[in-house]
Amino acid sequence: MPTSLDRDGVQELLERDAQLVDVLGARAYEQEHIPGAINIPLAELPSRVERLRQDAPVVVYCADSL
Repeated sequence: MPTSLDRDGVQELLERDAQLVDVLGARAYEQEHIPGAINIPLAELPSRVERLRQDAPVVVYCADSL
């Protein structure tokens, strides 16, 4: 279920082995992203979501400047 998180909430999930997904386009991802994040552009998310691990939380973010 989607939930908004603050920085501390994201950090807590990452400490529990959450998957970090950047939904910007590939070019923006290549320019800058949070270390450890994988890139799944937003338009591709519905068709690629099944590739994510089902046993861990998923943190999805989109930011054009970090």
